[in-house]
Amino acid sequence: MNIFDFITQDEIDDLPDDDPQTAFTGFVRIAQGRLAERSSEIDQNDQSGWEELNEARLGFMNVVVAAAKKYQIEPFASLLVPSVKNFSSNDHKQFKTDLDHYMTQLLLDNSSRNKRDSVLITPELRTSIRTYVFHLRELIERSDEIEDTRRLVLLKRLSEFEAELEKKRLNFLAVTILAITLASAPGGLGASADIASKLLTNILRVVGEAKIVDEASKRLPSSAGQMIITGPRHGEIVQSDFGSSLQPRPRTSNDLDDDVPF
Repeated sequence: MNIFDFITQDEIDDLPDDDPQTAFTGFVRIAQGRLAERSSEIDQNDQSGWEELNEARLGFMNVVVAAAKKYQIEPFASLLVPSVKNFSSNDHKQFKTDLDHYMTQLLLDNSSRNKRDSVLITPELRTSIRTYVFHLRELIERSDEIEDTRRLVLLKRLSEFEAELEKKRLNFLAVTILAITLASAPGGLGASADIASKLLTNILRVVGEAKIVDEASKRLPSSAGQMIITGPRHGEIVQSDFGSSLQPRPRTSNDLDDDVPF
């Protein structure tokens, strides 16, 4: 199996560019699913099927190590892929066991970081933000001073932001993208620019207030240090049969005023 048997180009393009850990865990999740699918299709009762299965497992190991090098995820970035001649089912079992161990830590760490960079969306917060977005959409649609192409971009950004409101937590990146997009076109809103600015400020305010409440409900401060990934066996360097080390290292218009809820 080659790279495109494990993941499509569209799936690769959807992986985040700014978060190596999340990108790597996403890559592994997809690749593991494809390996499981392929393995279930192979008849392992004869030599040919067994060889095909080993080839698929070696291919999985190969692409995971390559992805780890791209995203600089240790210890897998430093792992040597065994040759076809020396590869065995035990190599796959050990690799899968160690990968599952590290993936568990990465996924839990990703969850902690995502919570630090987002806020829980309560029904009240969702309703408040939706109200502000509704009035922003009205301003953009009614403005005669916005070019049609620019209007489409702004409305698209609002729709994308509204989609984020359907999630359990609102990522601050989504808020930042909305703020930057709207801040780049206040002049195009003409006399409604001041109202648009107030609506955006209100969104930032309610998100900030919600984050304060969110953090106050936690036992640990949001500034908790980054987790250090450790090996699967305490005090031991994991050594594969083919001689590669899995030693862990720390990862380095004022007419609308009466209609707007200020």
